[in-house]
Amino acid sequence: MDKIFDTTLQNRKLLYKILDTTPKEQLLEIPAGFRNNIWWNIAHVVVTQQLLVYKFSGLKVRIPEQFIENYKKGTVPDGTATDEEMKEIASFLISTAEWANEDYHSELFQDFTEYTTSLNVTLTNVEDALTFNVFHEGLHLGAILGLQKLVGK
Repeated sequence: MDKIFDTTLQNRKLLYKILDTTPKEQLLEIPAGFRNNIWWNIAHVVVTQQLLVYKFSGLKVRIPEQFIENYKKGTVPDGTATDEEMKEIASFLISTAEWANEDYHSELFQDFTEYTTSLNVTLTNVEDALTFNVFHEGLHLGAILGLQKLVGK
């Protein structure tokens, strides 16, 4: 599991750098033919990790519920975000990855509600959720890298 946590942290550091160095207007731009933007993808990975790992383990998520409502699967961005919201998500990129590692090694995750993802992968325990989350975040990193090529031109 250590490799799973390390991979997640390295991905989160990359996402943090993208969030920190990309102009806000490019983060929020929704290119023609797309449903989301760089910002939504970054916020979405934070939310999804909390849902997959904490919620399905029967635990309280460690981020504000409003973020979950705004960035869970099926949501669509409106092309806006406050500076405060962006700073808060930026802080959660690293902290939520570190908390999951700490909570896992503290054996906090005892229960898990089985869940089948939209990609038809059934998660039966927290290890499955953590593993799938790495894959999920990789998909969204790919989307972000593609979006970067389209925005700001």
